[in-house]
Amino acid sequence: MDGRQRRILHCDMDSFFAAVHMRDEPHLTEVPLVIGGDPHGRGVVSTANYAARAYGIHSAQPAATARRLCPHAVFLRPDLERYRRESDRIMAIFLEFTPVVEPASLDEAYLDISDHLAPYDSATAVAAAIRERVGAETGLAVSIGVSSSRLVAKIASDWDKPDGLTVVPPKEVAAFLAPLPVRKLHGVGPATERVLIKQGIDSVADLRRRGREELAGVLGQFGATLHDFAHGIDPRPVGLPRERKSLGVEDTFQTDITALVAMDRVLGSMAAHVYDRLAQRGQTGRTVTVKVRYGDYRTVTRSQTLGQPVADTEELAGWARRLLRRTDAMDQPVRLLGVTVANLTEAGASGEQLGLFG
Repeated sequence: MDGRQRRILHCDMDSFFAAVHMRDEPHLTEVPLVIGGDPHGRGVVSTANYAARAYGIHSAQPAATARRLCPHAVFLRPDLERYRRESDRIMAIFLEFTPVVEPASLDEAYLDISDHLAPYDSATAVAAAIRERVGAETGLAVSIGVSSSRLVAKIASDWDKPDGLTVVPPKEVAAFLAPLPVRKLHGVGPATERVLIKQGIDSVADLRRRGREELAGVLGQFGATLHDFAHGIDPRPVGLPRERKSLGVEDTFQTDITALVAMDRVLGSMAAHVYDRLAQRGQTGRTVTVKVRYGDYRTVTRSQTLGQPVADTEELAGWARRLLRRTDAMDQPVRLLGVTVANLTEAGASGEQLGLFG
């Protein structure tokens, strides 16, 4: 990277799945709307409009819980092909402003406009023009964060939702990041957050008070990366994303678990999270893998490749639980579980109708 100042946008559609339905079916505009699985079954929430979020409903939550929180909410099954068509329209608009567009999912993308400010005077003006174009041509709202890095632009896009525009100039990055909880930083999940909190690190400001070597001693190489992030340093370029070969999640427990019912519950939650992320990317997959680490740190994996891509959360959770039973988890304390889906493909590519989110 040369000495010029980068100008990065993170564009994030507001309640994208729900917003498409509200635009096309105006009677849904004023009601709490939840897109996801059957609220009478074991499906999960994909997204919810802001009226539903006011009741505490959120993504990856069990749909049955959402129904208890708001019994009068309207529940709709996802229509992934419809969302993909809208996503293609939106990405095409982004490409009219810069060729450097990196889709992160169906409803968000990073744009590098460093060399593509004309005919506008600033990155802020480009972002405002994009918001206007998206709204005028699709009837949907997009929130945009503007800064000098992916890290800060991503956080900024969530700052003033819905329909927001937040600009963080380079000289304001340090002050913007300082009070944020560490979980706002890229790559900090629940397990890493727990490790940091145990070290007395709750905020970005706390991270800055620790040395690079100290953080690396706690978290390995990622500790050094977090040290940079805390200081607003993020050189990651924007470009075409590498093809993802798998997608998964894992968690290390504070206390080893021994009850099979507890492990099944964790795997169900992980399956919902993984499938939700796959659906957001318009993908599914055929190979399911479960990772188990015992209390003595032995680690095993069990995999199954299916004849057809995983159809919904319930199927993924079912396979994860079956694979768990091919391990010694029933007889050994377990300190870590993980669920991964591989052999990824575009959802619906084989022609079958996918039953998203159970």
